This record gives sequence, C-alpha cells and structure tokens, in this order.
Amino acid sequence: MLTDLRIKNLALVNDLAIQFSPGYNSITGETGAGKSILIGALGLVLGERADRTLIRDGDDHCSVEAIIDVAGLGKAFHSHLEQNGIEPCEENQLFLKRSFSASGGNRQFVNGSPTTLNILASIGEWLVDIHGPHDHQSLLKTARQLEILDAYGGLEKQRSDFAALVDERAALASQKAELIVDEDAYARELDLLRFQVSEIESAQLKPDEEPELEQAFQRATHSARLAELAAEARQLIDDREPSVSELTSELGRALQEMAGIDAGAESLLAEQSLLSGQLADLGTAVTDYAERLSLDPAQMKQVEERYNLVQTLKRKYGSTLAEVLAFGESAAKRLAALEGRDEELARLNEETAKLDEQIQTLGQALSAKRKATAPKLVEEAEQQLNDLGFLQSRFDVEIIDPGELGQAQATVSRTGFDRIEFLFAPNPGEPFKPLKAIASSGEMARVMLALKTVLVSQDSIPVLVFDEVDSNIGGETAGVVGEKMKRIGARRQVLCITHLAPVAAAGHRHYLVSKEIVEGRTLTRVVQLDDTSRVEELTRMLGGGGAAARQHAEELLKA
Repeated sequence: MLTDLRIKNLALVNDLAIQFSPGYNSITGETGAGKSILIGALGLVLGERADRTLIRDGDDHCSVEAIIDVAGLGKAFHSHLEQNGIEPCEENQLFLKRSFSASGGNRQFVNGSPTTLNILASIGEWLVDIHGPHDHQSLLKTARQLEILDAYGGLEKQRSDFAALVDERAALASQKAELIVDEDAYARELDLLRFQVSEIESAQLKPDEEPELEQAFQRATHSARLAELAAEARQLIDDREPSVSELTSELGRALQEMAGIDAGAESLLAEQSLLSGQLADLGTAVTDYAERLSLDPAQMKQVEERYNLVQTLKRKYGSTLAEVLAFGESAAKRLAALEGRDEELARLNEETAKLDEQIQTLGQALSAKRKATAPKLVEEAEQQLNDLGFLQSRFDVEIIDPGELGQAQATVSRTGFDRIEFLFAPNPGEPFKPLKAIASSGEMARVMLALKTVLVSQDSIPVLVFDEVDSNIGGETAGVVGEKMKRIGARRQVLCITHLAPVAAAGHRHYLVSKEIVEGRTLTRVVQLDDTSRVEELTRMLGGGGAAARQHAEELLKA
C-alpha cells in the first residue's frame, strides 16, 4: 500500500507530506482546491510524462516522493527490480522519487538507485491502478474489453504464450521474405557475399593481432630514424669522450676512496656498482634492439601490406578486427542460406507449418476458455449493476471466433482469434447495444465501476485510485458506490476522490484538500479529518450548514 506521499513545488503545493492508511481513503474538497494535484503527483512518481508548466511559480524544479509497502507482492516483483538493477527493498518498503526542472532536467530513483523513466513506469504498473473519467472511454475499445475478459478468466498466461507463437511466426515470415527475391537481385547478392566472405577469410585475421601489427608497422616505417637514435644512445654509453661508462667509473673511484675513509659510504659504493651493471645491460639491450631493426626490404613490404590490408577491411566491415570477423560470420551464414535457398525455404515452410498447428491449437483453446469465462463475467457484472441501480439491465459479452467468420477470413493477432464486444441493455424491451452506443455518461460510469468491482479479486495491484469515477451518479446509487469502495478497500488500498457525501462517508479514513493564502501565495493543504471535522465536511458536501444536512451527515457516518 501507499504509506507516504511527499510533493514539493508542484502547482499550488509548496511542500506537502501525506500519510495514507490501509483500506478505503476518501478524498474530498471544493472544486479547484487541488485534489487532482495528488493524482497528478502520484502519476509522476509512477513514470507518467512530466508537464513542466506545473512547476510552482517562482521555483525552477519540483519533486515527488512515495513510499509503498510491497509486502503483498510476490517474488516476481522483486525479481523485476533485480533485473532492472534496482537495490532490494528494506523491510518491504519501496522508495520512489521523481524530480524535474524547468530547464529540462529529469531524474528518477527507486530505492536510491538512479533509473530510467521507462523502468520507473514498468515498476509503477505493479503498484498502482489509476482510474479516472478517461477510463469510460477506454472501456469503449474492444481491445480493453478483451483484456478485462482475459484478466477475469486468468487467461494472461495462455494469451502471452499465444502472442509468443505469433511473434515467432512473424520472424519466420520475415526470414522467408529475405529469401524470396527476384533472380537478378539474388545473383547480385550472391556475388557480393561471396566476395566479402572470401576477402575476410583469406586475410586469416586474428582478433588480437592489431596492437602487435601496429607496433611492427611503426617500427618498419621509422626504422631508419630508430636506428639513428639507437646508435646515438650507444655512443652516449660507450663511445663518446667522456662516455657515460667512463663517468660511472670515475664516480666509482671517488666513492671507493670515500668508503676507505668512512665505512658509512660503503652503501653508496654498492649503489654505484649496481648502476654500472645496469648501464652495461642497457648498452647490450640497445645493441640488440638496433640489430632487430635491420629488416630486409621484403620483410618491411610484408608488414606494410598486412597493415594496409587490415585497415582496408576495417574501413569496409567494422571499426575493430572483432567487428570485421563478426561481419564475416554473418555474411557466411547469409551466403549459406542463399546458396541453399531451396532447402532453407523448405525448412522455414516446415517450421511455419508446425507453428501454424500450434497457433491453431492454442488459439482454439483460448477461444474455448473465453467462451466459458464470458457467462461468469456476465453474471457477476449484472449483479454489480443491479446493486448500482440497474435493476432490470442486462449485460453480455459477444465473442466472434474464426469458425463463425470462416477460417480463411480469420485474422490472427497477438491476442488470439477472437473478436469481442461488450453489450448493454439498460432498460427492459430494448435490444443489446455495444457500450460505445450508450449515450449516458452516468450509465458508462456505473458499468465501469461494476466491472472494476468484479475484477478486484483477480488482480494483485495493491493500490487502486479512483478519480471522480462516480461523476453523474447520485441518489441511492451513491451510497451503493460508497459501499462498493469500502468492500474493495477490504482487499486493496483505495484512494477515491469524490464530490458525493455518501461515497466519502464510506471511507475508513477521510482526507480534506483545501486552499489557503500564506504570505500572499495560495497553497494547497491536505489534512486527515477527525470525527467532528468529518461531519462538518460531509455537511458542506450535502449542500449547506443547516441542522438537517448535519443530521444527514452524522447518519451517513453511522451507517
């Protein structure tokens, strides 16, 4: 559950910290007080797109922090964190932070680990489900309706397996398309691949030869100058007057005399002796180096040709020898596939046929489970609608499978064979119509609430947020909506923004959002109401401060 939410410098919020409770948390306040800021802030910390115009006037950045208790989530969630480089949760507390600036800076953290916005959004999908007025429109889309049916039936695994098969078949189709080309293009590609493969293979490249080759090339290219410098070094050591060797010897004689006078100088003499030996070794090494420089012209030409060949191949096929070799391997595989085109096409066709059988089998099984699931969803949805005031309404799920369409006309998508449509008949004697044909937003709101109530037992998302989804609902139905929120709150944490007193009164906790002016600036504040202040807020929501409204508010809290 969401335990803490802190917002800084967002819209009318300066610095706001809120602690939420388990169960059903109702949130109320006058229009414009800033209730939507809470939902917007929660969306931001869950990875939604940032609108920098919402940064509080006079500030250049804003931030949102949230603490979520994830004790109810399983190993899969924690594995998701680990796979994305997120530090593990301490005591099942997940810490989220999002900050962004007017200049364009954007940073996000999970458990103190910096992360990307996409990863933050993927984590948010495990934690919070936000439902607003826009959900009425998403419910009109048949794709969303199919998701609801599959979620209710627990068919996500079968659906995912089917999608994987379809993706695999698409990959095979892509491979086949690459092989099916016109003959001229086929011949040109064969010639090019044969040349590329031959050129790379004949070079007999080694991934680690380049540093040594580079060194040899530099030596061969500058051998004359290197020999000149080596001769000069040798002269400095032995052949000049005075040479370094002679100077070292003179130094030794001086130190020997010193040691004869003072035994404490013997260590200096030892150091001179070591230096003299090292100098002799250096002279020998310089001589050996100079001798190795004397490459014959044939050797120099060989080194130069090898170097130029490597550089040419790198210009053509990759920035490193490893990349060149990888290109060669890929080209060889492509060449083998083209040279054995007929055999490869036969193999791909065979694999495609096997996949088609698997797709057909799994698709039909998925369709059968959807047909078995639909009546159960219809029954529960109609019961919920009945509770919400649709005493004689009817709900139905229409499923059209490939058998009804004709197999030749069936379209295979990643979601299966089926086409689906939610149908609704609000009044007796009226025919079923698609939800998109329903004109009343109040009816749509209640259908959405009914379906959400049905689905609450199927998903594992710990936090549900309802942003004025009870709009266009009133009367006795409002009380029913409140009770349903309360029932959902027994299974999940619920945050509900509402303008309806019966819905607010059903909350286990009640938060009031209001505005106040501090030092000439308007600020949004949020407080958890006690029993007395809760009665006052409900009285306001009921339309007045009279005794009747207050009595009604008290009765709502006792219900």
